[in-house]
Amino acid sequence: MVEGAAELEVFRRRWRAELARSRRSSSDACPGRKRRRGPQPESEGAAPEPVQGWGGYGGIPCGDPGAEPCKRPCSPSTVVPEPHPAPGPDCASEIPGGGKEDLLGQLIRDLNEINEVPFFDIQLPYELALKIFWFLGRTELGRCAQVSRAWKVLAEDQVLWFRLCQQEGYMPDHQITDSPCWKATLQECREKEQALRTNWKNRIGAVSQLQYELGKVLCDVHSCDGVAIAGYTSGDVKLWDTRTWDYTAPVLEPEHDLAEPGSRPHASFVRINSSLAVAAYEDGVVKVWSLMIGREPIHHYQHNQKIQAMALSPEGAIVATASAFQVKVESANDKGYWETVADFEIQKLVNSLCLVPKVTGCPVAVAAADEAVYLLKAGEPTKILHSVYGQPITCLDVSANEAAFGVKGFTWLINETNKILLYNLETGRCTAQLGSSLGDFSCVNLRDSPPCMLVAGNKDRRVRVYDLRRSNPVCSLYGHQLGISAVQMDDWKVVSGGEDGLVCVWDQRMGTKLWEMHARHPVRHIWFNSHSLITANIPNEKTPRGASIMDDDLTAHRRHRGIIYAYEFSVDQLAVESVLPICRSSYSETTGYNYNIGLAVPYDNI
Repeated sequence: MVEGAAELEVFRRRWRAELARSRRSSSDACPGRKRRRGPQPESEGAAPEPVQGWGGYGGIPCGDPGAEPCKRPCSPSTVVPEPHPAPGPDCASEIPGGGKEDLLGQLIRDLNEINEVPFFDIQLPYELALKIFWFLGRTELGRCAQVSRAWKVLAEDQVLWFRLCQQEGYMPDHQITDSPCWKATLQECREKEQALRTNWKNRIGAVSQLQYELGKVLCDVHSCDGVAIAGYTSGDVKLWDTRTWDYTAPVLEPEHDLAEPGSRPHASFVRINSSLAVAAYEDGVVKVWSLMIGREPIHHYQHNQKIQAMALSPEGAIVATASAFQVKVESANDKGYWETVADFEIQKLVNSLCLVPKVTGCPVAVAAADEAVYLLKAGEPTKILHSVYGQPITCLDVSANEAAFGVKGFTWLINETNKILLYNLETGRCTAQLGSSLGDFSCVNLRDSPPCMLVAGNKDRRVRVYDLRRSNPVCSLYGHQLGISAVQMDDWKVVSGGEDGLVCVWDQRMGTKLWEMHARHPVRHIWFNSHSLITANIPNEKTPRGASIMDDDLTAHRRHRGIIYAYEFSVDQLAVESVLPICRSSYSETTGYNYNIGLAVPYDNI
């Protein structure tokens, strides 16, 4: 670095001396030309006062007192020597300096434009200036681009805008060479996101009902990345891919023989991730399918008693099931063979079971049984995270480092109210105690919530959003007629479902309800991303009175089956057939609801 500065200083001195000699030789070669005296207007080409410094905004320091000051260049990021007046007729064939001055000026211009950027009274290399701009956001880069031409080039560098796209979550799997202008790409992504937010708020989009007539009554629903899986009382397991326009997907479990109706056990639990689908049946059988292979299961095992809880790892091939006092963890090894990696014995019946995501090595599970919470690590003894006699666990959810669960307080003590406890899985210590409610916390969502945030539903019909750094809720949302059964949130909205069958979408910052949808049965599952929403209304009664379970078509009545709704808010993915039910009606009703979308059929029957 020091050697380079010394060489540059020697080059400057030689160049100034050569420039002074060329000017003196030029004045001697054209004695008839007179130099203008006195100040001249800037419009007539007068040189400004020389400024000390090196680069685009300052003149070249002249060590020779006899040398004339250099003119400021037209470009803010270049330095060129002062142009000489055109030679007269008597010296038109002579070029001052023998043509060396023009080549040298071009060299200086190239060096300045590539390697140096003016920063106030100093000049910085381009890479160092880019590193400074690396810490700026969109607004700051836009303001810096208005300072000068050199700063505009620097502020619009593709590296900076590619980093902003990655930082804001747009196109995470792309490379910097995939787009010619990342600034325009970021602008398009933000405009699309704003349009999606507007559609969410105004309920502009399409909704479809995912039904399987032969499945009879709906038992359980789960979804991942727009793919929904459902288990039915007929023993069938059905998949829907909502990312396709027709929502077609296979039935994983082959249909039962029509001659033996009701002979197969119910599919009581279903789970799905990006590569696997799992179903647990009432007789203790667990079956695993690969979404890449087909309908035939790739693995199955069995418990001796009915399965009470099941969990599937979000990113790996790990399945955990709980039956009676046993918790079994199955996993696939490197060669693809499934094996039992852990088997735990718990002295209480397990109510909830979760697998800790993003765990390297042996799988880790968290189980809630009555008033105790257990941390289950393969190869280690069972560890009790929390246990207070007389305070049962009402709900459970885990993230990569923490576990959150609702605790029911003593009803006869005023100070011991219902609350949510947050435990660190590494230390096994309680890090936060959230809320103080008279109602039981019925559901909690920690894994899908933004960082340092948590959302919980309560039987007092309220949805509460918590900041993990504070004990009091950030906001409390009230709009359900019965207790909350499912809830999820992102950075600006909250979607909740209740025992009354009502699905509500809330604006978290405003604390207001945007819209709602109602169905007959309780909402047991909610999943959404930026452009779609999947909800499931699952009946409590699996064998209702009045259901036609012995009919030849093996179908139950529509009002007893339960239903799955798939909402699509992205304009470029709306299916023509997926319109709201009111737009498929005959318009014979005297009243209706404004769904803010165009009508799908003409007014023929009005």
